[in-house]
Amino acid sequence: MNKIVRGIISAVLCATFFLNYGAGADRVFAENDLKTAISCYFVIPGGFVKGQEKGVFVNENAPMESSTIRYSYYDNGRDKVLTNREKQAIEDSGVAEIIDESLNLTKDMYQNTVAAAYTKEYGSDVGFSVESFDKIKVDGYPGFKIKSNFKAPDEERIYQTTFIIISKYRVFTLSLQRAEDDDCEDVFEQIEATIHVR
Repeated sequence: MNKIVRGIISAVLCATFFLNYGAGADRVFAENDLKTAISCYFVIPGGFVKGQEKGVFVNENAPMESSTIRYSYYDNGRDKVLTNREKQAIEDSGVAEIIDESLNLTKDMYQNTVAAAYTKEYGSDVGFSVESFDKIKVDGYPGFKIKSNFKAPDEERIYQTTFIIISKYRVFTLSLQRAEDDDCEDVFEQIEATIHVR
């Protein structure tokens, strides 16, 4: 099972959608009234075990069954209290401030960025396609539920459901992925029903 197939979504999301660097930036586009969240949690169903990567759970019958669950989060660091010396060091370094544009994510942004990442990894177009892109709320926190699929050369079609949940300082990402012949759609629906943020 290709490591990239199991996990590229998380890295692409953090690198592209949640960070946008701009010299002299002095604003955060996220809603001011977003609640602060400490964690996002959900139930890992029986039949899945910890994978080798942090936050990854694989089907216990891998590689015969290739379904995976991947969890990650991005902390924008804006709740950290800096000393005057640390603030001055950042200002003197000329490093651009981070602008969080999580709530501005669109279907086209997601489609284009993830498609380009897969094309680069596989060296050819894998036909990455976003089937649905829905705004959601989980325990009052806004986010997105994105269904997509792609087919790499000489591999089965892969189906992904990705949940992105946004709080004031942290963005949580949960990706459920299965191959075309993996019979786990009901299991993934059960996982979705257990997602909570606090």
